[in-house]
Amino acid sequence: MKKNLELKGSNNVANVDKVALRQGLSHHSKYFVKFPEIIPGQDNTLLEIISSFSSITKSQKTIEEIYKCFNQYIKKLGYNFIGIAIPDKESGVLTVRTYNEGKKINILKFSLEDNSNYLVQTYVDKSRKFSSHKDLIDIDCPCLNEYLTIPLVFHGECYGIVIAGSMDRDRNRNECLNTLCSYLSLIASNYSLKNNLNSFCDFDNLTGLYTHRKFQETLSQVLIEAENNNKKVSVAIFDINNMAGINREFGHSFGDEVISDFAKMLKSNLRECDIAGRYGGDEIAVIMPDTENEKALLITKNIISKTSKQVIPQIGSIKANVGIATYPTTANNQEKLLVLAEQSMLISENNTHKNGKSFVLSSSDVNFWNKVALDSLSKVINKRNLHHTFNFEDELVKQLQDKTPSSKITLEVVTSLAAAIDAKDTYTRGHSQSVSVYAETLAKAVNLDEHMVERVKLAAILHDIGKIGISETILRKPGPLTDHEWEVMKQHPIIGVKKILEPIKSLNDLIPIVRHHHERMDGCGYPDRLKGDEIPIGARIVAIADAFHALISNRPYRKALNTEKTLEILRSGAGTQWDKELVDKFIAIIPSFYLTRR
Repeated sequence: MKKNLELKGSNNVANVDKVALRQGLSHHSKYFVKFPEIIPGQDNTLLEIISSFSSITKSQKTIEEIYKCFNQYIKKLGYNFIGIAIPDKESGVLTVRTYNEGKKINILKFSLEDNSNYLVQTYVDKSRKFSSHKDLIDIDCPCLNEYLTIPLVFHGECYGIVIAGSMDRDRNRNECLNTLCSYLSLIASNYSLKNNLNSFCDFDNLTGLYTHRKFQETLSQVLIEAENNNKKVSVAIFDINNMAGINREFGHSFGDEVISDFAKMLKSNLRECDIAGRYGGDEIAVIMPDTENEKALLITKNIISKTSKQVIPQIGSIKANVGIATYPTTANNQEKLLVLAEQSMLISENNTHKNGKSFVLSSSDVNFWNKVALDSLSKVINKRNLHHTFNFEDELVKQLQDKTPSSKITLEVVTSLAAAIDAKDTYTRGHSQSVSVYAETLAKAVNLDEHMVERVKLAAILHDIGKIGISETILRKPGPLTDHEWEVMKQHPIIGVKKILEPIKSLNDLIPIVRHHHERMDGCGYPDRLKGDEIPIGARIVAIADAFHALISNRPYRKALNTEKTLEILRSGAGTQWDKELVDKFIAIIPSFYLTRR
């Protein structure tokens, strides 16, 4: 039988070799017998029964579902009383479910250490038996004198016991059942192997917690249940302080021990319902089902308080930064929930560095427009490569629309937007702020009114906001862009206008400046090929400021140019690329800038 059965199919359920079935073989060698093609009193052949059972098992997801189906097929063989006994080695219990005429009549539990128990004896010695101990399994069937117990054994391992009784003993029927049990043994073995492999893959070797993959899968299930039952779910992400320093000073092996010790302390202080998983290198995430934000904060602070009292030799107590986000209060989907929890964790890390203590922060308490908060959000999105799935532009617009900006708040918000670009494109860090300073100074030099100077200043900060929608592979490419990449890059003024500025009425007057800061005086610019005075004066000012700072800055494809060379390029492009009068005025005011350190 062993070599006639093989595992096939998407569900890894055994398919039975029909030749083997026709031969009537069983892997129980002492019961190798031939069975009749037709089962007495039945319309089905055993081959048809097993083939049908094989087909049914492929649609079942768990072994419990297969056992339930198996009961129905035993009934087809003519048995009146049926039972399935399943051992649990961890708890040391044998659970028996019995069925009379297909209806469940009892659930019994026996200790696997009770050697006087008839079913336990069957499990231990793995041999088929007839028994008349009806009281043991509460058989309420007066005409039934005995029942048959068949252990489900494969490669020396017993996965359960089939119990079957009929009004009369029929050798052929019993041997047919034995063959069917052989097939079930193989299925049980296969499921056990599959579950063991899955279980092995589900746990992180270092911490013993769920792997990142298993954590994500579990969180998905918990959120579905929460949605169906109108419950809240909180997620906390713990980041151990100074792991880089610990690894550097004591070595990575010692660092691994610290992570392992912290995971054990964390796990010992969780509630029974909480679920912990390895989230990153030194990050551990915890799912808190049916837990609102305030309760999650209390639980997390209590955990940090307890873990900080436990001392590890050489480094003392372990400090951790913690970020919390709650579904659906702060986020209504899994990805955003984790992004906000990790963002809060990074912000708490900033506070930890200030005072050296553990810090817990909820995303509900985060000021979205704080520079640290926006930088942290951008870092999370970049690190997790979420730009296609977590729409940063939409989130910015949503947060902007939630505000009623005064002029002061508008400057704060606009500055934060520029910080978002800087966090994404590290090669242009500080670029928007510098362009704003240059543009504001030039606008004043050409005697624009105070209101217009302010709008030019804000537009200059936002001139590259559309780069939020451009891939980092293009933004950070170390060499020249391909034609296709360049066409993508040229979309950033339109992206900035359409996705960020148009939905915000208070910023609508900045649209002409942002949209047209890459137009040229000769009409060869983009996106609308405007020329001369068709280009708004604010856009012409920002274009010069933008070009100047770009030329004096290091870029992935070239080193920064000196001031003399930069001014030479501006002069050569005056009248064709840039407004000549504005270039002349800009060059004249250059001495007012401190160019020695940019």
